[in-house]
Amino acid sequence: MRHRNLAVVAAAVVAGAGLLVATAPAATAASACTVDYTLNQWSSGFTADVKVTNNGAPVSSWTLSWTYAGNQAVTNAWNATVTQAGNAVSAASIGWNGSLGTGASASFGFQGTYSGSNAKPTDFAFNGVSCSPDATTPPTTSPTTPPTTGPTTPPTTGPTTPPTTGPTTPPTTGPTTPPTTGPTTPPTTGPTVQPVACGAGANCDGFETQAGDAPSGNWALTFPDCSGTGTAAIDRSVVHSGTASLRVNGGEGYCNHVFVKNTSLFAGTTDVWYIRYWVRHTTALPVAHITTVAMQDTNDGNKDLRFGGQNSALQFNRASDDATLPEQSPNGVAQSAPLPVNSWNCVEFKIDGRNGTMETWLNGTSVPGLLQDGVPTHDIDGQWLNKTYRPKLADLKLGWESYGGGLDTLWYDDVQVSASRNGC
Repeated sequence: MRHRNLAVVAAAVVAGAGLLVATAPAATAASACTVDYTLNQWSSGFTADVKVTNNGAPVSSWTLSWTYAGNQAVTNAWNATVTQAGNAVSAASIGWNGSLGTGASASFGFQGTYSGSNAKPTDFAFNGVSCSPDATTPPTTSPTTPPTTGPTTPPTTGPTTPPTTGPTTPPTTGPTTPPTTGPTTPPTTGPTVQPVACGAGANCDGFETQAGDAPSGNWALTFPDCSGTGTAAIDRSVVHSGTASLRVNGGEGYCNHVFVKNTSLFAGTTDVWYIRYWVRHTTALPVAHITTVAMQDTNDGNKDLRFGGQNSALQFNRASDDATLPEQSPNGVAQSAPLPVNSWNCVEFKIDGRNGTMETWLNGTSVPGLLQDGVPTHDIDGQWLNKTYRPKLADLKLGWESYGGGLDTLWYDDVQVSASRNGC
C-alpha cells in the first residue's frame, strides 16, 4: 500500500503543476531492411552501388523495390536483375546471392541516365515490406514538442542557419563531378594518344593499318554457327592509343554472333602464348554466358577455347565439353572478377600448351578464379581438369557471342601475342 500511495501523491503533484502527462510510446517495429545507396553521377548519367541488409527473418530470395521522383532510367545492372516500369524499379536476386539470413547483406549495382535532378530514392521495400521506420513514431513525439521547444527555436536558430550552410553547398560539390567522370571520357582517348609500343618478340596490331571501315588485311569478319544483328567495324572516334580501334556491336540473344579473326598474330609462337589486348565496353557482363574472345584449338578437335563471362564475372569456357574456369558456383564466381565498364581495361592471359596451365591478369593483377595451375581445386579448376588438356592455338577471334540475354558495345585495341609476358 505504501507504493500505491506514493504513486497517487506523485500524480496529484504533477496535475497540480498543470503539466501534461504523455503515455509511453508504443515500441517501434524494426524496418524490413537497411539500404546504402551510393551515387556516382555526371551531367546526364550515373552509376549506383546498392547494399541491402535483411533486418527480418532469413529469406531464400529477395526483391528490393523503390520509386524515382525524377526521370531516372536504368540501362543495365550487375549482381541483380533490375527492371523498371515508369518510375517504379525492382531489383531481384540472381540465385547465388538470394539467401540472406537476419543481418546479412547483398550488394548490386546499375547504370542509368537522367536529366534535371537525380535524388536518391527513399521508399525502399524488401520483398514487398516497407523499409521505412514504423508509422506510429511521429504521433508519440509531436504533441509535446510545440509547448517545450516551439517558441524559442525560431529566434535562436532559424534566421542564422540559411546564410551559413545553405548557399555554399552546391558550388563546392555539384559542378565538379561531370568534368572528372562523365562526358570527358571519349575525347581524351582519341588521336592525341601515341600508339602503344610493341613488346619484345611480340606480334602486335593496333588496327592502325586499316584503311576503311570494314576490317581487312589480317582481320576477317566471321560469324560462327549463325549470324544476326551483330556488327564489327573500324572506329576512329574511341581508341586506346593511335587513331583506330575495332568496334563490335553485340546483339542480344543467341545467333547474334560476330567476330573478327586474325591468324598472323600466332606466327613464330609454338606452345606458349601470352595474349594481351585492351578492351572497353558499355554494359556490365550479364548473368547469361557470353564470349568475347575465341581461339581455335587444333589439339581439341578444332573447337574454340573461349573467354568471356557468366554470372556477371569473367570466365573461360571450353567448347569441346563446356567446362568452365572458374566453376559456376557462388564461391567460384566470387574468385573471378567483373569487367569494369566505360573505361579501357588491359586483359592478359597465358596459355601453356606443354602442361595446359593458364593464368589471367586484369589490369596487371592476377585473377584467382582464372588461374589453372594443374592441381584440381574445387570451385576453380576441378571441372576443367576432368580431362587432359594440351591446347594448340591457331587463331585469335575478337567479338561477341551471346548464349542468352545480354547485349554490349565493345572496342578492342593494341592486341599483342608473344611467347613471353610483356605486360600492359
